[in-house]
Amino acid sequence: MRVRHRTGATEMVANAPEFVPANPTEWKGRWHERFGNDQPIQIEIGTGKGQFIYGMAKAHPEINYIGIEMQVSVVSIALDKLLAEPLPNLQLLHVDGSALTDYFAEGEVDQIYLNFSDPWPKKRHEKRRLTFKTFLAVDQEILKSGGSIHFKTDNQGLFEYSLASFSQFGMILDQVWLDLHQSDFADNIMTEYEEKFSSRGQRIYRVEAHFPEKN
Repeated sequence: MRVRHRTGATEMVANAPEFVPANPTEWKGRWHERFGNDQPIQIEIGTGKGQFIYGMAKAHPEINYIGIEMQVSVVSIALDKLLAEPLPNLQLLHVDGSALTDYFAEGEVDQIYLNFSDPWPKKRHEKRRLTFKTFLAVDQEILKSGGSIHFKTDNQGLFEYSLASFSQFGMILDQVWLDLHQSDFADNIMTEYEEKFSSRGQRIYRVEAHFPEKN
């Protein structure tokens, strides 16, 4: 997600360490201490303006959520929601989501959300797709044994690629939706992109997949 530079965004994020930790590497392996409980931890990579992760945290207080976003202006927009209505089970990270092992210990995360990731449609950019095998290897490392990825997109090409990538990596596909909004899937919380695309009549694809249990 690309947005215009937001004046004061850096200062705003720096002034809210209770929601956006200044040195998130310090919490690697200790996120339950940060939250003050032993609830499951779920993360969203590329959280954008925060509509999805905030909605999930509000709907599920029994789960801890962490939204990861590298653009400070976008992080500040997500932070607006937390400042207006704080949620004790939500944190934001202003970091690069490709370096997850810097911030999470092995098996520390229960579930990962990938919502409307950049499709990188050109073949030469395949390695940048968040469902490429090198990213999946990192995801598997930080996820608990048998942990899962929930993936949503409007891009049919990326969806087909991701299904193949998951399968080739040895993941198990639990459920696949080829038209999410025409299905019986309940309690769907939409991202900003999802609202935009679905309002145009575009099909939304979704898959839940999990890694095999670790030996």
